[in-house]
Amino acid sequence: MTTSRKGKAPDRGTTSQPRLHTSPKRPVAASPSDRPSKRQRISVPDIPDDDSEERSSSRKLKKAGTQGADKMQSASRDAFANMYDFGPAKVKKEALNGTIPQPPNGKAKPAFATQKIPFNPAQGPKKLVVKNLRAASRLDTKAYFEKTWAEEDKALDAIFRNEKDPYSLEELYKGAENTCRHGHSADLYDSLSAKCEAHLNDHVRDGIKREEAKSSDVEVLKAFVNAWQTWQKQLQTVRQIFFYMDQTYCLRSADKTSVSQMGLIKFRSSVFQNHFIRQKVLRGVTTLVDSDRKGSLNENDRSLLRQSVDSFHELSIYTSDLEPVFLDSTEQYFRDWRETESGKDSLGDYVNNCTDLLAQELARCDWLTLDRNTRIKLSELFDQILVEQEVETLSHEDSILDLLEDDKSEEMERLYTMLQRGGHGILIEPSFSKYVETEGSLIVFDEKRESEMVIRLLEFKRRLDHYLKYSFHKNEALGNALHKAFETFINKTKKSQMNWDTDNAKPGEMIAKHVDLLLKGGVKAVPRLQQATKPELSGKPEEEHDFDDNTANEDAEINQHLSNALDLFRFVHGKAVFEAFYKKDLARRLLMGRSASFDAERNMLTRLKNECGAAFTHNLESMFKDMDLAREEMMSYNQLLDDRGGREPGLPDLHVNVLSASAWPTYPDVQVNIPTHIAKVMTSFETHYKTKHSGRKLTWKHPLAHCQLRAKFPKGNKELVVSGFQAIVLLLVNDIPADKHLTYAEIKASTGLVDAELKRTLQSLACAKYQVLRKHPRSRDVAETDTFTFGASFTDPKMRIKINQIQLKETKEENRETHVRVAADRHYETQAAIVRIMKSRKKIGHNELIVEVIKATMSRGVLDQADIKRNIEKLIEKDYMEREEGNSYSYVA
Repeated sequence: MTTSRKGKAPDRGTTSQPRLHTSPKRPVAASPSDRPSKRQRISVPDIPDDDSEERSSSRKLKKAGTQGADKMQSASRDAFANMYDFGPAKVKKEALNGTIPQPPNGKAKPAFATQKIPFNPAQGPKKLVVKNLRAASRLDTKAYFEKTWAEEDKALDAIFRNEKDPYSLEELYKGAENTCRHGHSADLYDSLSAKCEAHLNDHVRDGIKREEAKSSDVEVLKAFVNAWQTWQKQLQTVRQIFFYMDQTYCLRSADKTSVSQMGLIKFRSSVFQNHFIRQKVLRGVTTLVDSDRKGSLNENDRSLLRQSVDSFHELSIYTSDLEPVFLDSTEQYFRDWRETESGKDSLGDYVNNCTDLLAQELARCDWLTLDRNTRIKLSELFDQILVEQEVETLSHEDSILDLLEDDKSEEMERLYTMLQRGGHGILIEPSFSKYVETEGSLIVFDEKRESEMVIRLLEFKRRLDHYLKYSFHKNEALGNALHKAFETFINKTKKSQMNWDTDNAKPGEMIAKHVDLLLKGGVKAVPRLQQATKPELSGKPEEEHDFDDNTANEDAEINQHLSNALDLFRFVHGKAVFEAFYKKDLARRLLMGRSASFDAERNMLTRLKNECGAAFTHNLESMFKDMDLAREEMMSYNQLLDDRGGREPGLPDLHVNVLSASAWPTYPDVQVNIPTHIAKVMTSFETHYKTKHSGRKLTWKHPLAHCQLRAKFPKGNKELVVSGFQAIVLLLVNDIPADKHLTYAEIKASTGLVDAELKRTLQSLACAKYQVLRKHPRSRDVAETDTFTFGASFTDPKMRIKINQIQLKETKEENRETHVRVAADRHYETQAAIVRIMKSRKKIGHNELIVEVIKATMSRGVLDQADIKRNIEKLIEKDYMEREEGNSYSYVA
């Protein structure tokens, strides 16, 4: 066998094998030119070969001369010619019987012989036994092993001392390989194991222990890590030498480990398992971790800490030794930190500090490549010490309310996350519900800021939605609590001047007025609305805008804000208040032509129909139909006038909206003296309408009239858009000289208006922004002794001026009448519900009746139980029902 002298034995971890070549013949010694040098020379033993007889026969054949050679060549040609000749049947039969005929001359000695086994054609051959007939080697392998091991031992000493090897790795590898081939693998392995253990005990362990008495824990840890790293490098060289044994004997022996694994086990048992070294090393690791937690760890110590953890992983002592010590020190650290550095006095500071602490600990676990099981156990310690044992602190009601009031959504998110780690996130619900009800009630019952109620509610709801989505991670239970609390405060009733001492909920009215502002003037009509949509004021992230601030589609903006208003409307139980005010405002917008977008009006009507049903919007849809019919009616009337030759000269243009009284709000009939030329065109239209629709009665609603006047002022002509009453008063000025004046009594006699309407009309013309009339004496209120003249000095840069603002605004009297009417209607609806229930049940208890009435009237607004009792008493007085014993009632048919 020859060996390539260029390469070393490869490492176990590589895929290449030693470059060994097996000759088909016996081993041949190297030629003189290929012999190694004196230092590298290897004594090759004379190994007898079992083929000696063949070689002897070969020499005899050479001496026989050419005659024997010719015979052999002839026999070879015959054998080649008969290669596919199977011989006679007798030979075949012998082959089937399992026997092989012997050579006829009997001179050749086979290397193997077969045993004759009976053959069963049905079952086939049972067993084939091959016997090795070669003679055993005559080499003294024991002496060869001792000689080889002496060289290996000397080389190992040099390796362990980090000195140059006295022999080449090729020679050492070859000697170990030959030893294994001679059957001394076990002896070689035991000798190597004993050598490693002796070195670790006498040099490595004792060297560390000598430094232990005068060194700190960290220095001992450093020595331990350096010793392990050095031992790893030495083991790599040792494994290269004993690679053949590692790949043959160690892999095939169940009770033997590889050379690398054996070296690891020896280091662990001889060095680390030493009581004093183990304690020092583990304390050194915890000392470095504590220093890192305090932020006082330098770069060298950081590198040492990382290397030490890697060493524990490589020695397979991480789980058994390092992890318990690390977790014990972490638990103590958490307890000390909670008492000294957590900031428990402030809930916001506590949750921030705890969150940062956990992030730092998990980042350290990643940096040190700690096991996933260690991360889990560390998180469990965090949950147990800083969450479970501090649940009372984390769920303290006043502390949570302080965070909510200060709008600290980030702290709330961290608080919820910490509580949810232990499944206690629901503990926030009571404090959150209380906060929603308290803050919402303050907004609803704030009389000084009544006009801002809806804007403030929208901002409040946006902030609550932000809490629910980002801080509470869309927790379903907290979402239900938010909905319930919002619904509770928005339907609270309180008899005050805001609702004229009725039991109406104010939000329904204010939502209707907010929608009126949007539909009448767009987004710009509500000054604070654009501010509320800015992220820095609303508390909403920039990416969560309800719409694009730079959008050119104003209808889209209006529709979005209408959607927000409907979000509040869904919480309102008493829809009757909203319906009454929305209906009245819609009528004003339609009659005065003040809708900013007709599409937005239709869109809002469709949304209300989807929310409340067709019955809720029946009258509202009728109002739109009436406006369409009135437009067609005026087209027909104007066409008739054109067919007759046109309008008479000097008469004004007339536009009339004919409305059905049942669908529209009720308006008072105010008596007024109509100027003659206006009365003439009104009479003409009324005659035409009654001729076309016989049996119908028209009632003129003068308070809703408005008109346009052309006014000639010394400083310029203007077009004035005024109400009907304002136009009648202004036309009186045409009948007096420029130097004359009109008294209050003269104006009243000429117009026929009542004092309330007349004073309000004169105030809008003489005391407001546009003073087209001059009042004497000048003041903000109108008295019966005042006089009025034409405002000759009036000027304004605009050509067209609207002075009918008072007419478009709701007065206090109208507001009070609406509230009183809605409250009365709800009492009538409650009494009707009681009668229906009694008629179906015949007899019912008091408490059960109260519950049934509340269910029946909830959609229109629920009365207090005291009001329901008063309605029951009224029905008893009217003999609809009677009281019986046992606090029950019976129906009177």
